[in-house]
Amino acid sequence: MRSTHRVIHLLCVCLWGIAMSGNRAATLAATKETVDQRAARFIAEHESQIRPLEIEVGTRWWIANTSGKDEDFARKQEIETQLDLALADKTRFAELKAIHEGGVKDPLVARQIKILYLQYLSKQVDPELLAKMVAKANAVEQAFNIYRPTVEGQELSDNDVRQVLRRSTDSARRRAVWEASKGVGAVVAADLRGVVDLRNEAARKLGFKNYHVMQLSLAEQSQEQVIKLFDELDELTREPFRQAKAEIDGRLAELLTIPVDELQPWHYHDPFFQESPAVFNADLDSVYAKVDILKLCREFYAGIGLPIDDVIARSDLYERKGKSPHAFCTDIDREGDVRVLANITASEQWMGTMLHELGHSVYSSKNIPRTLPYVVRTDAHILCTEGVAMQFERFSKSADWLASMGVTVPDPKQFNEIGAKLRRNQLLIFSRWCQVMLRFEKGLYENPDQDLNALWWSLVEKYQLVKRPAGRNAPDYAAKIHIVSAPCYYHNYMLGQLFASQVHHALAREVLRKPANQAIYTGRKEAGEFMRTKVFAPGRTLDWNALTRHATGEDLNPKAFAADFQD
Repeated sequence: MRSTHRVIHLLCVCLWGIAMSGNRAATLAATKETVDQRAARFIAEHESQIRPLEIEVGTRWWIANTSGKDEDFARKQEIETQLDLALADKTRFAELKAIHEGGVKDPLVARQIKILYLQYLSKQVDPELLAKMVAKANAVEQAFNIYRPTVEGQELSDNDVRQVLRRSTDSARRRAVWEASKGVGAVVAADLRGVVDLRNEAARKLGFKNYHVMQLSLAEQSQEQVIKLFDELDELTREPFRQAKAEIDGRLAELLTIPVDELQPWHYHDPFFQESPAVFNADLDSVYAKVDILKLCREFYAGIGLPIDDVIARSDLYERKGKSPHAFCTDIDREGDVRVLANITASEQWMGTMLHELGHSVYSSKNIPRTLPYVVRTDAHILCTEGVAMQFERFSKSADWLASMGVTVPDPKQFNEIGAKLRRNQLLIFSRWCQVMLRFEKGLYENPDQDLNALWWSLVEKYQLVKRPAGRNAPDYAAKIHIVSAPCYYHNYMLGQLFASQVHHALAREVLRKPANQAIYTGRKEAGEFMRTKVFAPGRTLDWNALTRHATGEDLNPKAFAADFQD
């Protein structure tokens, strides 16, 4: 028995030696992999493991926001947590970090590795903390979706609020509706503060000063870079905005029969004064009351060679209780399953919104080549897709565009003059509003313990020239859903406006051979082809500034934007 035991023992030793020899051989073979080969293997493994989760997240997001049901938000949260935990794998991240720092030679592979490194880096925190962040943010987002302002026992939709602010001459009624619309801030403020604390904790654990700094870095931007650009925009827009607002205030005061110095935030035509009030003796909405907004969008995009019939077929476009009251576009799978969530009513605002959201849809996997790898088969940057959406959105205020689409405008000259003024004012007003959002979020994450109510209103007064109501001390900042659902993102809307102007000017100059203020794309398939080849085709193989150079020949800059608002 002892002899047999010894033979077995020796056999086991031999087998162990063979196994270890095999492991060493495998290890040696692995070490002989080039950095590029390791990178290609990692990318393939990422796509195999992470892509299904990303698709499921997109699907669950869609279901939750179209239903508003607790159980759907719970499932959305569950799959988001699974994705976060998969990206948080520290062993995988260590391998990715080594590859990222190893000097990948192939440019396309290197670009994918950089994108993945930034994606995984954001999740390298304690899984329990990640789960808390997702849960808290979901709770706030759901509170927004189900909140409805109530005035005198009447529940109002977002569209109802806007109608009152646009049309009512009763200051008391306007105030009541405006204050009710801000009421969601008080509902979510405490949870929002909790989200901020969790986000800052995560950022510090990753070596960043705070979450705002981290988010910009992860988006291939720097806080210094963005603030410098916004300082330039402040200088550029300050005086033109002051003049435009003085004219707007004069007309508002006249319409409301109150002195200019008695104007309050509820006297503007949207809850945050981020849009141009309709005070120039033109009712743009009346034209759109007589047209099919969805039909116009379908025909416009088809006419420039970027059809969207399949997007419309998959979308959810009209108001329904429980559904998100906002508007979004989402690319579910980067294989062409692109959808829009909207709440269309017959108005110029919704004409612009649908041109905007469907603009997102054409800059997606519908038109980004399927031959590109999955990791880069998406827009170059959030500012670029916002820019494209804004570029198309601007046509809603043009009688010339409406005429080109076969829509009769009773007084096209007046419509164009008023539309141009509104468009110019809109660019100015939006620029100043974005100053508030950027600087508030910067301050929020730098010092969440400060008086945030006071910070918000100090910025509103400085950049928007809207005075704080006497005695008001409420978390009005928390009524802006983007601070919760798209944190440290809003500045990209403004950078998107710069991108929109710059691309439009290039298209007008190089393709349509017309001045930018006369360039209308309707029926011009070459316009769609310019967008497809110059903007969409690179996907995310280029970063935002490289794409701007590819499309326009210049780095992103405010020159074209300045020309637009000076028209």
